[in-house]
Parts: sequence; structure tokens; C-alpha cells
Amino acid sequence: MARSNPHLAEAQNPLVLLVPGLDGSGPGHWQRRWAEEMDDCRLVDLGQWATPHRNTWINRLNLAVHRAGRPVVLVAHSLGCLLTAWWAKFEQPSLSAQVKGALLVAPPEVDFFPRDDRLTGFSPTPDGPLPFPTILVASRNDPWIGFDTAKLLARRWGSRFVDAGNAGHINADSGLGSWDDGKHLLADLLGRPVAAATRDGMRHRSETPDGLEGRP
Repeated sequence: MARSNPHLAEAQNPLVLLVPGLDGSGPGHWQRRWAEEMDDCRLVDLGQWATPHRNTWINRLNLAVHRAGRPVVLVAHSLGCLLTAWWAKFEQPSLSAQVKGALLVAPPEVDFFPRDDRLTGFSPTPDGPLPFPTILVASRNDPWIGFDTAKLLARRWGSRFVDAGNAGHINADSGLGSWDDGKHLLADLLGRPVAAATRDGMRHRSETPDGLEGRP
């Protein structure tokens, strides 16, 4: 009986690149927990966390994707979502390219009265569908973006929209721990079985880009 090659299996499994936002993902943030708990998750070091520079961040994300040496799935939070969209716009990866999908969590408003002036360097928001499958998760009481604006952004990017309920900015302050619902959505992107149980904070509905209800 032939033995499986662990190196080949690793090369075939996507690497999950965690893309933080403004000020990075500090202790207690679900992104940092995922990096600690899951073997195939890596935090992308974008540098300049307090003073983000769009093109510098694009170059650093591009380097991380190419250094992976295998397919990747991006998991972005906050300003990292805008970075992912800008990276896709400049790099223009095709559907068969190295990035197989992206989970976009709590993107902020950067065009009209952003909460922090440091976000303006990422405006205007890139328009048009992203060139890989995406899920956009938004909270109903996120202080960084209005819920309806987030739904509109999901339509503009061609993302499946997921309603996270009242979860603030979906960060460490939201008390999500390792954010099991997010892990289920990631498993969905990776094409792996998703556990039936979900936390009460995640609504049991989502919307496809054309507004029709889809799977949560």
C-alpha cells in the first residue's frame, strides 16, 4: 500500500494568510488566536501598523502570497479588507490564480467621514467584483461602518454577505474568543465540512451577491 506524502499534502492544502487592519491584531484578537491554534494559518506582517501606507501594504501582502509556495486563502479584518481589494485590483489575479478565496470581516468606511483619518489613504474603495470567491461579514452595530453600507459593499465586490448580528467591530472587544463562526465560514471557503452548530451571535442567513438568500 502506497504511503501518502506529507509534503505533497501540505502543498495541496491552502495556506491561510491572516491580514490584520489598523494597529494590527493584538492579544485576544481572533486572528491572533487562529494563528496560534491552527497549523495552516499565518499572520501577515504588514509593518507600519500605526501609520499604514497603502502601496507598502500591497507590496508586503503580495510578497506573503508569493512566498507561500502553494494556494492561499486570505482572511482579512477591518482595513485588511480594503488592502485585499486594492491588492486584487493591482495584481489582477485570475480565478485560477494562487488566491482561492477571501473571508472579509468588518471592512471600515474609508470614503465618507471615516472614523479615523489614517483610513483615507485607502480611499476610494475599489469597485467591481473581486476575482476570487469572497464572503463579507458585517456587524449591525459596527462603529466603523453602517450595516447598509457594508451590504452595499458586498454587492459591489460580488461577495456573499453574512450578518453577524450585534458584534461591534468583530474584534477582541467583541468577546468572540476564537470566533468559531468565523472558522465555519473559513471551512466553507476551503471546501471542508462545516459543523452544524453555530454561536447565537451569527445570524442563520446570508445573501448572495444578487441579494438572494444563501447559506450562512
